[in-house]
Amino acid sequence: MLTGIKMRAYPSKEQKIILSQWMGASRVIWNAKCAEWKYKSTYARKYLPIGTYAEIDASYAQFKNKELTPFLYNVPSEILKDAANSWRDTMRNFIDPTHIQKGQAQKKKKDTSGSLFLEKKLFQFIEDASGNYRLLVGTKKFPVGELTFTAYRDFKIPNSIRIRKKAGVWWVSFCYDNAVDAKKLLSAKEKLKQFKQLTKEELYAVTTGVDRGIKVAAHTDREALDYGEREKKKLFLKQLKLKRYQRKLARQKLGSNRRDKIKGKLGRMHQKIANAREDFCHKASHKLTKEAGHLIVLEDLKTANMVKRPKAKKNEVTGKYERNGAKRKAGLNKKILSIGWYKLEQFIRYKAERRDSLLVKVSPQFSSQECADCGHIHPDNRKTQAEFCCLSCGHRDNADANAAKVLVKRAITLIHSGAELSAKGVLFLADTGRGATRKTSDRKRRSRSCEASKKMEESHLPEALSL
Repeated sequence: MLTGIKMRAYPSKEQKIILSQWMGASRVIWNAKCAEWKYKSTYARKYLPIGTYAEIDASYAQFKNKELTPFLYNVPSEILKDAANSWRDTMRNFIDPTHIQKGQAQKKKKDTSGSLFLEKKLFQFIEDASGNYRLLVGTKKFPVGELTFTAYRDFKIPNSIRIRKKAGVWWVSFCYDNAVDAKKLLSAKEKLKQFKQLTKEELYAVTTGVDRGIKVAAHTDREALDYGEREKKKLFLKQLKLKRYQRKLARQKLGSNRRDKIKGKLGRMHQKIANAREDFCHKASHKLTKEAGHLIVLEDLKTANMVKRPKAKKNEVTGKYERNGAKRKAGLNKKILSIGWYKLEQFIRYKAERRDSLLVKVSPQFSSQECADCGHIHPDNRKTQAEFCCLSCGHRDNADANAAKVLVKRAITLIHSGAELSAKGVLFLADTGRGATRKTSDRKRRSRSCEASKKMEESHLPEALSL
C-alpha cells in the first residue's frame, strides 16, 4: 500500500533561485501547451471538417528557441517533458467521458507558490553512517546540491518526489510502498457485514459517535475533542494579525515592494492557521481510530449547502432590499470552514481503513433536538449550546454528547435493519433510498389505487343509474 509523507525543506538562497527557475520553465511549457490547444481547436472548428479535433500530444520541442526562450536551455529536459506529459494526461482525463473532472487544463499564473515533479534521474537519496538520508538534487550539467530537509519518521526511497513552495515555505513530498498488502485489508462492505453479525450490546461497545460543531470542534459520546486553550489563544492572535495585514494591504499601492511584503506575511499567516487546523485533525483522527475494529459514526453534513450566502430580500411594496442577516451568516460560514469538518472526515476515513475500523455516516436531521434515551424530538430540548434537557423524560446531558449518542443509536438501528453502505459511506435501507422510513411497495400502492377506484365507482353508481 502506498503511503505519503510531507517534509519541511530548507534550501539555500542559490538553491531557491535554481528551483524557482525550474518551476518557471515548467509553467511556461504548461501555458504554451494550453495556448497551442486553444489555437488548434479554434482552427479545427472553423476550417476543418466536422468531427476533426486538435491532437493531444506531449511535444514541447517547438517551444525551445534560443532567441525567444533561451532560459529553457538552462533547465533539464526532464522538467520540460514532465510538464508536457502532465498537460497531456490532464486533457485526456477531461475528454474521457468515464473520468470525472471539472474542466480542462487552464493557464497558471506566476505567483509565490509552485511545484516541481522530479524523477529518479534528477534526485538521489544517500544514506550516511548514522542511518539518516541526504537528498541530492540535480545532475552533472545542472547541479543543485544537497537539499536539507527534516524527516520526522522513517521512510523508504521513492521513485519520484515533488518539491513545493508556498508563502516562502518549502516542502518535499512523495509516496512509497509501506509493505502492507492492500488486498488483505477488508473492504467497507465486508466490514459492515461483520458488524451486522454482532448483537446490539456488542455494537454499542465498539461504536463511537462524533458530533461536529462550531463551539466544540468534535464531541464523541464520551469526551470532547477540541483545540486547547493555548491553541485557541494563538489562533485568536493570528486572526487579529490577519485583519491588520489585510487593512495594510488595502492601503498599499499596486505593484509596490511593500505590498509584496505584506502579501508574503498574509500568506505565511494563512499557512500557520492551516497548519494548526491540520494538526488538530491529525490528532483527533488518531485518537478516534487508535483502537482497531471500531465503528465510527458521523453526520452526513452537506457543508457546501451550509455555507451558502443568504438570498436577498426585497420589499414588494417599497422595492428596497431588506436586512437578510448576511453579515451574521458570513461569520457563521467562516467558523464552519475554519474548523475543518471535511478534512477531519478524510483523516478518520483513511486511518480507519488501515486499522480495520469502519467510518459510516447517518442522517443529521434533528440529531441535536432528539433525546438519546426516549427519542423525543423538540426544539426546546436543547436549552443552550451545551445543555440538553428532554421535556418528555427529563434526561439531562451535554448537548453535543447527547447528539453523538443519537448518531450511535441511529447507526445501530440501521445496521440491524439490514442497511447498506453507499459509495459516500452513508448508511441507507435498500428499499428506502437514503431515508430511515420504508416506502410503500409498488404492490401495496397498486392495491390501494384499485380500492380507491372501486370506491369512486361505487360512489358514482346511483348517479349513473338515475341518468
